[in-house]
Amino acid sequence: MTHTSQLFLLISNPFILLRLLSVSLLLVCLSLNANPSAPKIQLATELTTDRTSHDIREFLISEKLDGVRGYWTGHRLVTRQGYPINAPAWFIADFPAIPIDGELWLGRGQFEAISSLIRQSSPKEDAWRNVRFMVFDLPKAEGNFEQRYRLAIKMFAGKSAYLEVIEQFQLDSIEALYQKLDSLVALGAEGLMLHRRSAYYIAGRNPNLMKLKPYFDAEAKVIAHIAGKGQFEGQMGSLKVQTPDGRIFSIGTGFSLAERQHPPAVGAIISYKYLGLTVNGLPRFASFLRVRTDIVESPLDGGVDRSGQ
Repeated sequence: MTHTSQLFLLISNPFILLRLLSVSLLLVCLSLNANPSAPKIQLATELTTDRTSHDIREFLISEKLDGVRGYWTGHRLVTRQGYPINAPAWFIADFPAIPIDGELWLGRGQFEAISSLIRQSSPKEDAWRNVRFMVFDLPKAEGNFEQRYRLAIKMFAGKSAYLEVIEQFQLDSIEALYQKLDSLVALGAEGLMLHRRSAYYIAGRNPNLMKLKPYFDAEAKVIAHIAGKGQFEGQMGSLKVQTPDGRIFSIGTGFSLAERQHPPAVGAIISYKYLGLTVNGLPRFASFLRVRTDIVESPLDGGVDRSGQ
């Protein structure tokens, strides 16, 4: 069969044609809604079981923080989508005139608090006293990641009470990596980040920057509410959601009573966690995490974790 015949069979199938049209529409929406001022930041990939052949000694490792991604342009603080963050003037007064990739952080388990704080048009100055801008990287600095990390430590020592370089440490084996993951998660951490020492800063998904968590998470858009039954009679039983690549499934666990009585609105972007994929490619044991109030547009880059790393 020729390529032309194969193409004809594909486009003559109404289900495949509908899927192609949906993907095309999705790409058009992305191009129309993209913020041209968004910083070109690098994003992490997942460290999966088939990638544990890496020599862990080639990486610097840090705790994965439960905060909101931020970017200091050298003049102002913005979100990963490029929208301004209204931090108090004194908070950024001693920030250097170079770009910094990092995360606004209040502490473990404080994602909702920091997310709410950065959305306020008038900053609550007392609350900002407890915020730290945790430095991931120096996007425009020369050298590999280990060199950039050492430079950041030297450059920011005593520079600002609100700038802090995320501590990087070394481990010798996969076994030690998972032991460290278990110990930090038990203390409330979200996971670990692995950054290859020799890596250069690359915008977009960088295979040399990986995240390791006790579960996967991703984002989806709420497309419908499914009424509850039994103990959930008169409340939301589950959410029907759609992933950026068009997969549709339901999430029925992870909700509080208040969330079932006042569920996320149709059109809202939510985060969910899951344990791998089914044979049909759908998230296995998907469970609701939270509404993504820090994302103002549909996450069409394949999904990001809460920090955006």
